[in-house]
Amino acid sequence: MILYVADQGRSRDFYKKVFQAEPVLDVEGMTEFMVNDGFKLGIMPEKNIARLLFPKTKHPELGQGIPRCELYLIVDDPVAALKRAVDAGALEVSKAQMRDWNDVVGYCCDFDGHIIAFAS
Repeated sequence: MILYVADQGRSRDFYKKVFQAEPVLDVEGMTEFMVNDGFKLGIMPEKNIARLLFPKTKHPELGQGIPRCELYLIVDDPVAALKRAVDAGALEVSKAQMRDWNDVVGYCCDFDGHIIAFAS
């Protein structure tokens, strides 16, 4: 999965704190985190992907701050994971609590409006 972001460095630093891990790739135009054995998260500047997609699609900058996706992450401690994200600069959307689908989930959003759910 690749998230399109306004500022690659700011997002890289944010996700380093959220995942408590270093990126497996960090070059101009792409940062990647191995979240687990089956999931790699990429971070790409909007201006880079716009060269490929625009004008056939709307420019990615037009979606800034609008929730466009949700990362639903299974973690051992949703409360601690949510706090770590908020401490790194995320906006808390909803405290971790039992949801009607029987997961404890807390929600926040990153600098670009992507929703992050920490669940157990």
